[in-house]
Amino acid sequence: MSLHDDLTSVQRSLDDLLRCVGRLEQQLGGGLEMRRVRTDADHLRESVALLREAAPGSRPAPPAAGQAGPAAPRRADLVPIPDTPYDSSLWTDSDDEGLGAHHRHAP
Repeated sequence: MSLHDDLTSVQRSLDDLLRCVGRLEQQLGGGLEMRRVRTDADHLRESVALLREAAPGSRPAPPAAGQAGPAAPRRADLVPIPDTPYDSSLWTDSDDEGLGAHHRHAP
């Protein structure tokens, strides 16, 4: 199977899972356990959508029925950060966060 076929298969299985979770929710109510299962299923849906976006040569999948599309735009290219040291004069007015001031001792 191709990557696209595998992702489509996973999406179909996830859609089936979400339908079953919805039926269970109607039968059992919205208790804590059911909310946890619903949240986990929603996280899986989001993760598969991220996989689809990250797959080489793929287009984002359309949102499932009743679901909103992704709100955030795709991540821009990474920005390189140089290995050269920072200018120490930028930090003259601050303490080392989490380490305390130089003139004080830790407890």
